[in-house]
Amino acid sequence: MEEKRNNQASAAEVNDLSGQPGGVALPKIVLASASPRRAEILRSVGWPFEALPAGIDETRLNGEAAATYVQRLARTKAEAAAQKRSGHLVVGADTTVVIGDHILEKPSDDDDARRMLRRLSGAWHQVLTGIAVIGPSASEVACQTTDVKFAVMSADEIDWYVLSGEPMDKAGAYAIQGLGARFIEGLRGDYYNVVGMPVRLLYEMIKQVGERSADIRSA
Repeated sequence: MEEKRNNQASAAEVNDLSGQPGGVALPKIVLASASPRRAEILRSVGWPFEALPAGIDETRLNGEAAATYVQRLARTKAEAAAQKRSGHLVVGADTTVVIGDHILEKPSDDDDARRMLRRLSGAWHQVLTGIAVIGPSASEVACQTTDVKFAVMSADEIDWYVLSGEPMDKAGAYAIQGLGARFIEGLRGDYYNVVGMPVRLLYEMIKQVGERSADIRSA
């Protein structure tokens, strides 16, 4: 009975977007991520959430495309958290960087970070974030891409940036919202996507999950 009440309450939260004047209320989500950057984005836009990191194997499969990779990890994170928060609205996310045919994940050490930054220097690249939303009776998975242009970086600038420590836990070895901002020359698309949480995409996906959940209950 308690679980039934919780599921009913959670379903009502999923429908907050369509059940309020103007459709602007934001339902509380369970964020399946330990990323302080994603948490800060949600706080900055007033989105209520609970962080529940999901420890999963993030190894990329042999030959796996970047978009497939980030969407798979986002879904796996969300599914892991959903097992602990049954009936709640759960969001998983994963971000990677692509330049040409190369996927740049988090650097393994300082030399790897330098290698990535030399490759990014003076070039456009793509940042892909996969988002998975799992509701009580419906789910959505999607991916967003933003193009980013790096300025040419000197060897001294690369060394300075790597020694700052900022690149070490970031896909592509940089943080657009941190010290790395000084090296960003251009951007086409969603800034928040580069940080790791495309807010507009998330908003649309949660609306879709709410609508599909309502359709399922009324069927």
